[in-house]
Amino acid sequence: MSESQSGGTKAGTVRGEDEVVDLCRDLIRIDTSNYGPDHSGPGERAAAEYVAEKLAEVGLEPQIFESRKGRASTVARIEGEDPSRPALLIHGHTDVVPANAEDWTHHPFSGEIVDDCVWGRGAVDMKDMDVMTLAVVRERLRIGRKPRATSCSPFLADEEAGGVFGARHLVNNHPDLFEGVTEAIGEVGGFSFTVNEDLRLYLIETAQKGMHWMRLTVDGTAGHGSMTNNDNAITELSEAVGRLGRHKFPIRVTKTVRSFLDELSDALGTPLDPDNMDETLAKLGGIAKLIGATLQNTAAPTMLGAGYKVNVIPGQATAHVDGRFLPGLEDEFLADLDRILGPKVKREDVHADKALETTFDGALVDAMQSALKAEDPIARAVPYCLSGGTDAKSFDDLGIRCFGFAPLKLPPELDFAGMFHGVDERVPVDGLKFGVRVLDRF
Repeated sequence: MSESQSGGTKAGTVRGEDEVVDLCRDLIRIDTSNYGPDHSGPGERAAAEYVAEKLAEVGLEPQIFESRKGRASTVARIEGEDPSRPALLIHGHTDVVPANAEDWTHHPFSGEIVDDCVWGRGAVDMKDMDVMTLAVVRERLRIGRKPRATSCSPFLADEEAGGVFGARHLVNNHPDLFEGVTEAIGEVGGFSFTVNEDLRLYLIETAQKGMHWMRLTVDGTAGHGSMTNNDNAITELSEAVGRLGRHKFPIRVTKTVRSFLDELSDALGTPLDPDNMDETLAKLGGIAKLIGATLQNTAAPTMLGAGYKVNVIPGQATAHVDGRFLPGLEDEFLADLDRILGPKVKREDVHADKALETTFDGALVDAMQSALKAEDPIARAVPYCLSGGTDAKSFDDLGIRCFGFAPLKLPPELDFAGMFHGVDERVPVDGLKFGVRVLDRF
C-alpha cells in the first residue's frame, strides 16, 4: 500500500459514495436471517464470503472465522500510518432478524430502491453501517490513503441472538485479533433528530441496557380437563405473566439519560421532566420509542407454551421474557422480577449480558462532532442510552471503550426507530452517502 495522499480521489477511481448503494443492495439480497442458535441458514457464511471478496479486491487479506457450520464472521485489519497510535475497532454484524415477506410493501430481501430509499431487512440494522464501512475502506485502499491509526473491522455473525457465535466467539478464542485496540464504534448511534431548521441532534450511543432473556416455568398437577384443578400450571403462569407485562417499573434517570435530557431540553428551549414520562416523550417525536425505554427497566413477555390436547391439563407451562436493565440497576431489576412473579414461578436465563456506560468525552468524541459538523453545519452530537444491546458488550470484556456511531442524516418524517426489527425497513440513499462522507472524515 502506498503512502497516504492529501486531496481528493484519483481520477477514474470509484468513490465510496458512488458504490455504497449497490453494496447495500447486494448485502440485503443475502438472506442472513438468524432464527437462533440451532436454526441458522447459509446466509451468514455467504455474507462473510461476500465481504471478504470485496475487501480482498482492494488488497486486504481478510480472515473468515466459522464458529459452527454457517456461523461465519469476517475480520480485516488495516495498518495505519502511525503504528504507535491506539487502534480503532469498527464493528458491524451481517445477520438480521427474520422477516415475513407478506407483511412488507416490497420484498424484504430484494434491496429495491423506492422513494429514494433502499428497502429490505437489515437496511438500518445494520447492513447500512456494514456497507458504509466497506465503501470507505475500499476507496481509501484503492488510492493508497491510509488512516492515521490502525483499524480492525470485523463483520460479525449472530448479533441478533446475543453474539455467542460471532463477537463472543472471537473475543474468547481469538483476542489477538484486537491487539492494540482501545476504542470502538458500532451500530445504533450517529443518526439525526431534527429539532428545527437551525439544529439537528445526532445521538451518539454511550450507554446500553443489560439483558436477561428468561424462561419462566410453572409446574402444576396434570389431569383431565373436565375436572376441577386448583394447581393448574397455565393459570398460575398466565397470572404471573399478566402481572409482569402490565407492571410499570420505576423511573430511574441514569447519568447518560440525564445528559441527553439536559441537551434536548436546551435544544428545545423547554424543560423535560423524566418523572412525567408521557409529557416528555410527546416532545421527542420519532425517537420516543428509542428513548422511552431508557427511563426504566423493562420486561416484555414474548412467548408462551403449554399443553398438547384440549382435554388435558398439562403439568407444566412456560413463557419467555425479554428483560432489560439500566446500568447499575441489575440487582434492583432481578429483585423486582421475583417479587412480581411470585414463589411458584421458576426463572432461569436463556441469555444474559451486562449493561454498559461510558463518558461522552475524549478525542474520539471530538472527531465524531467534527466529522458530523463538516457535513452538516447544524449538527450537534449528544450522548444517549440504547434500550437494546449490541456486540459492544463482548468487546468491553477486552477493555475496549465502545460507542454507537453509524452516521445517518435522516428526513424528519422517517420513523427510524420503528424500523428496527419492524416492517418496511429502509434507509435513505442520501443517508448512506452522507454516512460514507462522515465516516471517511472521522
